[in-house]
Amino acid sequence: MKYFIEGENLPVVRFELDEGESLISQAGGRAWMKGNVKTDTVSGGGVGKMLGRMFSGESLFLSSYTAQSPAEIVFASDFPGSIYAIDLAEGQSIIAQKKAFLCASPGVDLSIYFRKKLGTGLFGGEGFIMQKITGPGLVFLEIDGHCQEYILNVGERLVMDTGSLAMIEATCQMSIEQVEGMKNILFGGEGLFNTVVEGPGKVLVQSMPIQKLARNIAPYLPIKG
Repeated sequence: MKYFIEGENLPVVRFELDEGESLISQAGGRAWMKGNVKTDTVSGGGVGKMLGRMFSGESLFLSSYTAQSPAEIVFASDFPGSIYAIDLAEGQSIIAQKKAFLCASPGVDLSIYFRKKLGTGLFGGEGFIMQKITGPGLVFLEIDGHCQEYILNVGERLVMDTGSLAMIEATCQMSIEQVEGMKNILFGGEGLFNTVVEGPGKVLVQSMPIQKLARNIAPYLPIKG
């Protein structure tokens, strides 16, 4: 299987499949395809996993695409940003924002991830529910805006605006902390809380969280009534 991420800030990932090769995506995730590709709707696990995907922003069912001969299939991002590919080893897990999953090779497991700390769930920018994605396999994520990658050492911290966190490896720890100083809270423009990630592990930060995008375009939307 070969893949190509194209389209700059309106990205697609294009796959060249040999006969018998397969991909999975959320239901209806495919943009277009060329050649003889068989499409099936699959559960991707039991009822618990199906409901978990629904609560984490994905569809109840998954779509499976299998090439019957050499073929091409393309998946497109739903919004301006980036597509990030990560090759997960057996048992390796990542924690991603809701609706981050775009597509993957068969064998990748999708499940729900609950933030255990009340403060992190309330103020961390993504709520209590995120996605847990476990290998083995190749997975592709949708990132809001530019994607910046960091590799944190043990105990190394990364502080960011709430909503800027796109993905962490399961080895990382995630928490929130209040901005220091009343002057900074009232006039700093950065909000009341920051999201903090502590290593070891890989972290993906996004430049245009959906919350910020909505705030920026709101003045240009027509006012009803």
